[in-house]
Amino acid sequence: MTMLVKEIDSRELSEWLASDTPPRLIDVRTPQEMMQASIAKGEPMPLTVLPLRINDIPQDDDVVIYCRTGNRSWQACMFLMQKGYKRIFNLKGGIVAWAQIGLPVEPMNLNETIQ
Repeated sequence: MTMLVKEIDSRELSEWLASDTPPRLIDVRTPQEMMQASIAKGEPMPLTVLPLRINDIPQDDDVVIYCRTGNRSWQACMFLMQKGYKRIFNLKGGIVAWAQIGLPVEPMNLNETIQ
């Protein structure tokens, strides 16, 4: 059985985040990367801790995962899909593609603990 990771582009994600039913947005980059630039409403969950925090992500949520260019988030999507998640999307091109079309980025406030 082949699993295909569903991808969403930056414009689609921007519109979805502004809708009445926005997806949960998870940033799987390192804390250092998050402090440089992040997408508003993104939740920090570095790829290395994702397996430990999988129970923090309900399976019935729509979830978009992003990283710098889309590679680590693709890995995160595959991991979650193997665990039975169906409503998982990878941000195509990551935050690099998001910023390239002029969508806003801001440093993430990491005062909340990343476990």
